[in-house]
Amino acid sequence: MADNSSGHEAPTRRKYMKFGGAVLGGGLLAGCAGQSDSGSTPTETEISESTTTSTSEDDSYTVSMAPAGEITFDSIPEKWATYYPGYADMGVALGLSDDLTGVGQPSEYYTEFYDAVPGVSVDSDSLTALWANGIDKEIFYELENDVHLISPENMKRSFDWSDEDLAEITENVGPFIGNRIYRRSDEWHDHRYYTMYEAFEKVAQVFQKEDQYQTFKEFHDEFIADIQSQLPAESDRPSVLLTYEASDEPETFSPYRLDDRGTNKKQWHDLGVTDALANTSVEQLSAENRSELDFENLLTIDPEVLLIRGHEEKSASEFEETVLASLQDHTVASELTAVQNGRVYRGGLLWQGPVQNLFLTEQAAQQLYPDIFGEVTADEKLFDRQRVADIINGNT
Repeated sequence: MADNSSGHEAPTRRKYMKFGGAVLGGGLLAGCAGQSDSGSTPTETEISESTTTSTSEDDSYTVSMAPAGEITFDSIPEKWATYYPGYADMGVALGLSDDLTGVGQPSEYYTEFYDAVPGVSVDSDSLTALWANGIDKEIFYELENDVHLISPENMKRSFDWSDEDLAEITENVGPFIGNRIYRRSDEWHDHRYYTMYEAFEKVAQVFQKEDQYQTFKEFHDEFIADIQSQLPAESDRPSVLLTYEASDEPETFSPYRLDDRGTNKKQWHDLGVTDALANTSVEQLSAENRSELDFENLLTIDPEVLLIRGHEEKSASEFEETVLASLQDHTVASELTAVQNGRVYRGGLLWQGPVQNLFLTEQAAQQLYPDIFGEVTADEKLFDRQRVADIINGNT
């Protein structure tokens, strides 16, 4: 629960930045009832949301994003924080990493991919953790961020904040704007979802980096189009089971259904994989469902490829030497088709943004189709790292 005894009565950064009246009107706290998926026809409201609107001659501008609604900025934010690492990665893609002050839990922000991008690095250990057995309002006063890339509805539903808490920090520090996009299985999320790149565009609008966003998106679209042009026919693609289990010697697995269009599965959707759970009654892993599958359950499903999350800190070879080796030595697990064929791989990050997704898509393509894209353990590169660095650094 948010601490309501902060004692802060006056704005701390108001003489530097001001935010429009929609923040404390119906926009921030009431939410937005409309929904849209990336494949649906956009409504008139959604079309209007895709642009940044100038509101006066003094360079103020408005960004609209569910559930916050319309947020008006009188100047471009500088210091910023977010909870979920996917939004942190969006900021990195826009060259804003130096002004990132905090994330929910720095240990969950996987930054190793940046090591492969020339001139780009983020020290997650230097970031302030917003979470400490809850999220206290005091941390927002300490960081003095100009904007918080966090869904206000998520702050209420997941962290027990009140409308009054949100209004106080919005007024005295900076507004909240964001959307919990990484999964779509939470019952409380009754407002519009965004795809990764729809949310990325909103972040670009917040920081007035639309041109840089567009350049990054064009690079991404060309990369995905090239990958997809080489994929085998759908009938020749393997059935895939995506799970979570962080142990090096797993015994049970938490399942994900790939029909959930959250951003955490973007690379698998782009690769058009066949979900091994498609014709089963197995439910998606969510806040309400923590069911697990044992090896007997897995044998009933018997996927051609088994993907296990919780091991992204391992290299491909380290994963093979630990997790795959333990399954091959297990009496029951060794009967699985995926284990017998050595087709057990890392399942990718739960929270990912556009930079991380390029690497995860490359990794996934090589895991599923090594004959086409090269072995994942080899030094094969499917996209230009230097070009990504140039876009991030504004050298376009």
